[in-house]
Amino acid sequence: MNKQEFLTQLRKGLCGLPQDDIEERLTFYSEMIDDRMEEGFLEEDAICAIGNVDEIISHIISDISFTKLLKEKINPKRAFRVWEIALLILGSPIWLSLLIAAFAVIISFYVVIWSVIVSLWAVFSSLIGCAFSGIVAGIGFTCRGHVLSGIAMVGAGIICAGISIFMFYGCKAVTKGILILTKKIAVWIKNCFIKKEEA
Repeated sequence: MNKQEFLTQLRKGLCGLPQDDIEERLTFYSEMIDDRMEEGFLEEDAICAIGNVDEIISHIISDISFTKLLKEKINPKRAFRVWEIALLILGSPIWLSLLIAAFAVIISFYVVIWSVIVSLWAVFSSLIGCAFSGIVAGIGFTCRGHVLSGIAMVGAGIICAGISIFMFYGCKAVTKGILILTKKIAVWIKNCFIKKEEA
């Protein structure tokens, strides 16, 4: 792929963004390719070093804020006609209710996902607390003469400590996965606002 093909694909992928953002990104990547070629890279190697066009497009879209996208889409290109305004007003009980319901579903989905994460970390914290209190209580029981109970409590505390180690890595992996998932969902929602150019 040469520089012109790369920039053409990049322009097509970003076609729904504000025009000034598209031009800014195209200039940036064009200069990046030129800089690499001045360093001695061949044109194809310079483009390969930059990365995959689809990944670059996804990264650019994830960096654009929702407000900027919404502002670009909501600003009307022409004035509304009287009958369009009347339909918007008369239909507002229906479309406004549906919009609020959709927004509530999206927010509740997000809250549920993060509730799972908070619950997992709460279980991890509880296991740490059980491990610490079990070991301390076991030592206390042993000192008071209840040796078998003390050993059982220390053993339970050590088991809780071992489970908490596995729980930590599980919680960390799930949290990382949920962060990636929410980022992908945000990029997908942003892509819904970007009008793709027909091939």
